[in-house]
Amino acid sequence: MQDVTDLAFMRVIAGYGAPDYFFTEFFRVHAQSRPERHILRSIDENDTGRPVFAQLIGEDIAHLLRTAEELARHPIAGIDLNLGCPAPKVYRKNVGGGLLREPDRIASILAALRDAVPGLLTVKMRIGFEDDVNFDRILDIVNTSGVDMLTVHGRTVRQMYRSGVRYDRIAHAAARMRCPVLANGNVTSASRAAEIVRDSGAMGVMIGRHAIRNPWIFRQCRDRFAGRAQGRVSLSDVREYVERLYRSTRVPGLPERAHVNKMKKYLNFVGQGVDREGAFLRDMRRAESESGLFEICDRHLLALPDAEFAPEPYPGVIARPNCETPAADAGGCSLEAVTA
Repeated sequence: MQDVTDLAFMRVIAGYGAPDYFFTEFFRVHAQSRPERHILRSIDENDTGRPVFAQLIGEDIAHLLRTAEELARHPIAGIDLNLGCPAPKVYRKNVGGGLLREPDRIASILAALRDAVPGLLTVKMRIGFEDDVNFDRILDIVNTSGVDMLTVHGRTVRQMYRSGVRYDRIAHAAARMRCPVLANGNVTSASRAAEIVRDSGAMGVMIGRHAIRNPWIFRQCRDRFAGRAQGRVSLSDVREYVERLYRSTRVPGLPERAHVNKMKKYLNFVGQGVDREGAFLRDMRRAESESGLFEICDRHLLALPDAEFAPEPYPGVIARPNCETPAADAGGCSLEAVTA
């Protein structure tokens, strides 16, 4: 997840039960690009005990190959090509989800990467750009290219994070593909993950924003799939998570107000499970200082410390209104695009 899956966040998540593997933020690939140093840190200094895939976003074959070769000198699990980012500022450059409009271009890119990448090559895609008319054609291209794993987000690019997820299209991909398929989109809890895997025939799930809300979700999924009881998360557990996240993501020299605003972008998601009225979200978004932020956290999370943190987001409590409601389509969906 862009602006999220850095080394600090990976370390925090690993403390609550890491996923089977991580994917980096995407490396932007173009003529002047070099692998971003802060993203390389999440590979080179990874001490989570889990492998990390290097995610690329771009469309120039020569520069994608150059970048893949550079990244191969680092301890990556493999290379992942992003064909799914729905942010307008991304797809307008004909990268990410924008490439779904050009199946022939995807075929050329994947053929070149497959020849150049000796290890694992994976792809994440959506079911289409405006619609899913090219879905089967792109699935067949991915099959032909010999990709090792495909993740399918069951919405079009234009739908961004709105509307229902087409798990039937993910099931279609799982039946058609020769490689393992992961399901992505609204994987809100371990229970929901189990339902999605059962109904779609996917080999597993990829979890993004709901890992920000609930860092215990990977451990809970592992327990659910193994038939073990899932641990209960309390509001005091969430308060400890917020503290750990705040301390771990602090950057030397970053002003306090700027760091508080960055934390609000994480807490936009956490707040979906605190109270059904969204009171924590409303108060948190007004915080201007570290002391003010934690006073709000204490008031909402420690008044009833043993109360359960909701395993599913409360209906109607919106984390990213610019992405999850029909009103706006211009800002993109990284954390940096979300106003506090």
